[in-house]
Amino acid sequence: MPAHIGLIGGIGPAATDYYYRKIIAAFAQLDAELELTLAHADAPTLLRNLQNDDRKSQMEIYTRLTNRLKNTGADFVAITSIAGHFCIEEFKDESPLPVIDMIESVQEEIDLKGFSRLGIIGTEQVMRSEFYGALRKIKVVTPSPNLLKNVHEAYVSVASSGIVTALQRETFNAACTELIEDFGVDAVLIGGTDLALVYDEESAVFPIVDCAAIHSRKVVSISYQKG
Repeated sequence: MPAHIGLIGGIGPAATDYYYRKIIAAFAQLDAELELTLAHADAPTLLRNLQNDDRKSQMEIYTRLTNRLKNTGADFVAITSIAGHFCIEEFKDESPLPVIDMIESVQEEIDLKGFSRLGIIGTEQVMRSEFYGALRKIKVVTPSPNLLKNVHEAYVSVASSGIVTALQRETFNAACTELIEDFGVDAVLIGGTDLALVYDEESAVFPIVDCAAIHSRKVVSISYQKG
């Protein structure tokens, strides 16, 4: 039987739903029995800790929730939020369960695809840090200052509400267009899991690197391999 998946979700709701549906669909294709437990983290608390770079407080939340997941029998844990990975290294050192790191998973995919220049959209912290400084082998390009600010504000709203408006969609599309047409990137890194409400690998009109899709596939792969 595949390994029991533990997810820390809720940050935000759309991303959690995306992972859940992707994982269910993958296990159905594998004709395998899925065992999954979800622990809910609070999105406003995460955003406040992210803004303040309060890694200790967020890591303590993750550790408490992971202990809960471990008690249900989960074999490993994954966080369904890119913004939530701002303290991932600290959390991996303290986690009661092995952590499936989204940033590592995305780096593996980028290496495999051979990209050399990527745009990025997501929270301001994710964009300005160039995906938390993890993509050192390639050039990461951010939107122009005004668009960067607008993308951040639109993203925070989407992550909190789980709903994307037409105006927010226009903001994200404008940033992607600028990155591809004006800045000449190979693709746009979708640096926010809640942007699954806007873009997916199958239907996106822009070349994208879908971090949530990559991470959810990794979670499925690890679970199935350990089973």
